Amino acid sequence: MTSVGAFTRATLRAQRAALARLAAWSLAEVLPAALVGLLTARAVDDGFLAGRPTIGLLWLALLGLAVLVGAAGTNRTYACLGDLVEPFRDDLLRRVTAGALANATGGRVDDAAVARLTHQVEMVRDTWAGLLMVVRGFLFAAGAALIGLFSLAAPVALLVAVPVLAGLGLFAAVLPAMIARQREYVRSDEQLGQVAVAALAGHRDVTVSGTREQVTRWVGSHIDAQARVERRLATMAATRGLSLAVGGWLPVPVVLLAAPWLVRQGLGPGALLGALVYVIRGVQPALHTLVQGVAAGGLRFTVTLDRLLRTSAPADLAASTGSAVSAGSAGSTASADERAATAAADAPARAVRPETSALSLRAVTFRYGPHADPVLDDFDLDVPEGDHLVIVGASGVGKSTLASLIAGVLRPQSGTVHIGGLPVAGASPDDLARRRVLIPQEAYVFTGTVRDNLRYLSPGMTDGVITRAAARLGLSGLVERLGGLDATLHPAGLSAGERQQVALLRAWLAPAPVVILDEATCHLDPAAEARLETAFAERPGTLLVIAHRVSSALRARRVLLLDGQRAHLDSHQGLLTRSAAYRELVGYWEAGGQPVRSTPTRGRSAPLPTGSAPRSSP
Repeated sequence: MTSVGAFTRATLRAQRAALARLAAWSLAEVLPAALVGLLTARAVDDGFLAGRPTIGLLWLALLGLAVLVGAAGTNRTYACLGDLVEPFRDDLLRRVTAGALANATGGRVDDAAVARLTHQVEMVRDTWAGLLMVVRGFLFAAGAALIGLFSLAAPVALLVAVPVLAGLGLFAAVLPAMIARQREYVRSDEQLGQVAVAALAGHRDVTVSGTREQVTRWVGSHIDAQARVERRLATMAATRGLSLAVGGWLPVPVVLLAAPWLVRQGLGPGALLGALVYVIRGVQPALHTLVQGVAAGGLRFTVTLDRLLRTSAPADLAASTGSAVSAGSAGSTASADERAATAAADAPARAVRPETSALSLRAVTFRYGPHADPVLDDFDLDVPEGDHLVIVGASGVGKSTLASLIAGVLRPQSGTVHIGGLPVAGASPDDLARRRVLIPQEAYVFTGTVRDNLRYLSPGMTDGVITRAAARLGLSGLVERLGGLDATLHPAGLSAGERQQVALLRAWLAPAPVVILDEATCHLDPAAEARLETAFAERPGTLLVIAHRVSSALRARRVLLLDGQRAHLDSHQGLLTRSAAYRELVGYWEAGGQPVRSTPTRGRSAPLPTGSAPRSSP
């Protein structure tokens, strides 16, 4: 497991250039803080008190020029901040996603991953940005003020430094207690997320069984527990206030009480005023920002990041999720990948091998939550190698659930799933990655080059193979529009359709023989969808498509209809002839409407032709 310190140091080492730019602009930003006391003292002692107001105004004009330089520095520091924060967030998201997928493929559903991905990662991102600015601000602002104090009057600097160090020491002494309180908050947040997911997953059964009040009390007890933790965390504000009083406010009366002595030592009124300006405008705000920032954002950052690193996979995303070729398949060198992708680009129509099963499901039952109705119940299915199967059905009937079970993302409560003869239960992520690739509706694209995104599932793939595959799928224009293989992709800058096309080209290049498209073309127009599905149908291997349009069923060799009560497996024409539910679904598609939602129920269906079919409703 990577520690918070090691992870943070590695991040900063990787971003040395961005840190250097931030430091350079920070020096410009603190120029007014470094000069304000000195220039104020000169304006008073050498100008106004000396009867030379013009000289005093010139010193103040110089201070105004320094303020303009500082304003430009402030503007640029925030621009540099994004170069540090966004790569940090992307790396953290990859680690957290890797951990969640590793837990899921290991047979354990990690409900707390929802809180980590949707709440805690963004919390760490925001607090990391705030912490960078807080620490940077304290180092440069307090440093500039102290340097100014020493240049103005060394005795004043010593008088100020003592209470400042005392305040910092007091704050450091109570930090362990603050961290403990923050850790309790993070744990309670995850527990509340797990409870909420469990309650929502079984809400139908809660309503039917009349246990709404009991479940409400159960969830409410966890909400109350989190509230108690937050109250304990809030009590630490008093300690922070004491630290600020000692380190931030005490230097002011100390300087004022020492004023007669300082004057006797030869310090002029302007110098004394300048010293107070350094304390009030420099040291005090810098310390206040540091204490409040570390107490608020720093604690959340340390504890939450530690929690995320403990629950994420130790390696990078590709290795952890098995999305890339594993070390165990070292024989699959770059040249082997190239041969496979080249063969795919030039392959004729797929040849079906009924005697060999690419996918096999036996007596599979799956439900979301122990008391929920089954989505699949005693389900059987065989898909031969080279088959092109389209899965259709009303919204919510279980199509994506079936795709996730086949891919090994979900595990059934009973029954078996095999991919290429390999039992999915207990299979390692690398073994699954060698046999199947799943492209969901919301395609994953990460910050990196176009080449890295496309080679994500096939490391070592040459540029020539990528270029030929893009041409085969009609995506050469997309690659050019993105800036070529060396261009950097930013997920937020891509449309949903562009992300899907990048993911589809990545899947085409993957060595896996089974491709599962779970509405992976839903953001594309019908012409682009037809072109890409036709290309995948000609790719060697087995193709499963969760249909988004009726045209997908027309292109398929076989169609599996899930209607909530029975399941039917046949060709498109065969289902039109024998299934009223299929005719109704096709009618909705052709009319441009949305299929109605079916409610799954238990019960066996008649045997279906052309391979095994489910014996009960999915």
